[in-house]
Amino acid sequence: MTMTAHTRENTSIGADSAKTAQDKAATLIEALPWIQRFAGTTMVIKYGGNAMVNEELRRAFAEDIVFLHHVGIHPVVVHGGGPQINSMLGRLGIESEFKGGLRVTTPEAMDVVRMVLTGQVGRELVGLINSHGPYAVGMSGEDGGLLRAVRTGTVVDGEEVDLGLVGEVVGVDPTGIEDILAAGRIPVISTVAPEIIDEGDGTGSTTGQVLNVNADTAAAAVASALGASKLVILTDVEGLYANWPDKSSLISSLTATELREMLPRLESGMIPKMTACLKAIDEGVERAHIVDGRLPHSMLLETFTTAGIGTQVVPDEEVNS
Repeated sequence: MTMTAHTRENTSIGADSAKTAQDKAATLIEALPWIQRFAGTTMVIKYGGNAMVNEELRRAFAEDIVFLHHVGIHPVVVHGGGPQINSMLGRLGIESEFKGGLRVTTPEAMDVVRMVLTGQVGRELVGLINSHGPYAVGMSGEDGGLLRAVRTGTVVDGEEVDLGLVGEVVGVDPTGIEDILAAGRIPVISTVAPEIIDEGDGTGSTTGQVLNVNADTAAAAVASALGASKLVILTDVEGLYANWPDKSSLISSLTATELREMLPRLESGMIPKMTACLKAIDEGVERAHIVDGRLPHSMLLETFTTAGIGTQVVPDEEVNS
């Protein structure tokens, strides 16, 4: 009889191999209640940091997204691309001006931002996911009026500073995302957005200009608009620390009120990420997570294990109930 590819070899399993198999089975069983809880829900994942530029981590991230898809969760990926933008600006000889530590985005630089985010980073991620099957569909904040943004500046030494074509998301039309999810696909969204004349409620006519928007806050706005069960933000630290840089002060879980009280004391790099988490929770997202993207499959560990490995933010009423 011809053996098929699925026929197992008739070999004995050593004690170490059996223990490894049992550990894997235990992990799957531990994940079961979490899979049952989140199956059928939408999860928004902000992709960035080291996970975006390291080849092994990029492939692991794509595997995680496909895994979520196959256990019945609807993943939506929102990405930036700071390192890739910096690299392309340098190759093209376009100098960057910084004010208050933030890049000023000129029209020339905006052309590069748009090209890199939508034409390079997004396409590469779609390709990685689709190496596992025809799952991912790339889109940008411009497509179908998905995102709407207004220009924002910053304050340096007490004075307002113009950052050029930099914006903040003030409105989301999730119809395009919902159509892709309904078709059984995975949306991959790049964070550029049409500029609108702000009417104060996220509506208004477009100016014809496109703005570079922060991927963390854009992901939070998308999660809120979709009524997501989770917002997961990949970053380059283990999570939020109560007393940075004391590594032993890592916070496993905190409430929205506790985070709100901590925000003014946080390191500048963590403020946009934690503000995004707070915004998501305040607007009805069930959980928000900061996860170390330098660790392969960290997103799955945080989502499907009891202990988790990052920092989660939960609504106040959940703790008080």
